[in-house]
Amino acid sequence: QVQLVESGGGLVQAGGSLRLSCVASGRTFIAYVMGWFRQAPGKEREFVAAVTWSGSNTYYSDSVKGRFTISRDNAKNTVYLQMNSLKPEDTAVYYCAADPSIVKLTTTPNNWGQGTQVTVSS
Repeated sequence: QVQLVESGGGLVQAGGSLRLSCVASGRTFIAYVMGWFRQAPGKEREFVAAVTWSGSNTYYSDSVKGRFTISRDNAKNTVYLQMNSLKPEDTAVYYCAADPSIVKLTTTPNNWGQGTQVTVSS
């Protein structure tokens, strides 16, 4: 198991930016594909972005492609989500996730953080 702690959420106006961070502990960080999910009120949790073990490959949902950037720093056991051009529909609780498998990471990852709230005002 790996423990995940997110930070960086908050309130921002539409068009603004935020950077989320997620620090991992407990197991070898580089063994895990890392990702971000989000859950808006009344909606199911959805995949946002993923980054592979070395950081060489990234994946995004269509709704955030071109606006969000995922990255990782393996020396700091940290994954980031840079969110630009934010829209009110990006409002959600954002969760960090980790799994050794890229397939599982994008669907049903085994490890979750506690979530951080992002609110985008219009």
